[in-house]
Amino acid sequence: MKNGEFPDGAKTLRAKIDMASPNINLRDPAIYRIVHTAHHRQGNKWCIYPLYDYAHPIQDALEGITHSLCSIEFENHRPLYDWVVEHVGFNPRPHQYEFARLNVTHTVMSKRYLRELVETGLVDGWDDPRMPTICGLRRRGYTPASIFDFVSRAGVAKALSLVDHELLEHCIREELNETAPRRVAILKPIKVTVTNYPEGKTEYFDLPNHPQHPELGTRKVPFSRHLLIDADDFALDPPPKFFRLKPGGEVRLMGSYLLKYEDIKTDADGKIEEIFCTVDLETGNGNPADGRKVKGTIHWLSDAESIPVDVKLFDELFTIENVADIPEGKGYGDFLNVDSVTDLPAARVEASLSDAKPGERFQFVRVGYFVKDTKYENTFNRIVGLKDSYKV
Repeated sequence: MKNGEFPDGAKTLRAKIDMASPNINLRDPAIYRIVHTAHHRQGNKWCIYPLYDYAHPIQDALEGITHSLCSIEFENHRPLYDWVVEHVGFNPRPHQYEFARLNVTHTVMSKRYLRELVETGLVDGWDDPRMPTICGLRRRGYTPASIFDFVSRAGVAKALSLVDHELLEHCIREELNETAPRRVAILKPIKVTVTNYPEGKTEYFDLPNHPQHPELGTRKVPFSRHLLIDADDFALDPPPKFFRLKPGGEVRLMGSYLLKYEDIKTDADGKIEEIFCTVDLETGNGNPADGRKVKGTIHWLSDAESIPVDVKLFDELFTIENVADIPEGKGYGDFLNVDSVTDLPAARVEASLSDAKPGERFQFVRVGYFVKDTKYENTFNRIVGLKDSYKV
């Protein structure tokens, strides 16, 4: 090549490309690269490697691809893609279509940036339940149907957009509300002693497996003198309209007796160790004889007949809504949500969950939707909470 001129073959290639796309100003395409590096399969047999813009259309044509879907930044590569498949003689020919990337709030979707999160240790691997990867979503408990529903609702467009992650949560919540069996779990247990209930006695109450689907039947949950309730369901100094357990108050133990507060036991630091209560023994899953009204209902477990598990609560990975808006000079680590995972190793669940299989999903009543972890034994991951304020 002399005086900046291209060889005849290169000029012919460029001329044909320009004729195929006269309205697009293309760069001179690079077809091959010479690299004196061993190939992972061929060793040192070759030193000439085809570049992406040349190999991609040929590979699609060889594999019988009809629609090659790319993100919008590949739009100016399409004229070369079309020219290559036309001139290598394949029929029918594949065609490249470009769409805007599906961007979701409070996370990243680019493989390059996801890899950075993994390699810098900001997450626990590609299957971290906070990651928007297939293996991460699977461990988090999202179903294929909920992901398809999310993509369908988000739609496909050419214009760049940002989809609220709450739409994905709405899709899985809507599905699990219909399909997930109900179980009882106490995430932050506090002991309750029922002082007027006999020591050593156990009775069983029937709780529905799914209130909206009575055909799924019921299960028996044991009741005893020593119970567990969630710490959030008790307050010594309650706020207004607190309809859970409190001094001078009475609540319904879900599916069983009315429970009335009597006293507490605290440690040297003032932390509550135990709550002493009585039950109205005439109200076993029924109304009080005197007709008094009790507004609050809380869930409970027998201390002796529940099992310990590790529960993990996951939240948004980043504090910033649009990760593309990270200011210059800042990195992902500066906006990582330090509360994106909360570990509750002292949680307790009903004994029926001892047979739960990895990947099995449940609604923990009054708490949220959870899945048995596929990686760690005796661990449940929160998929999504119960509250749904998303407007579709």
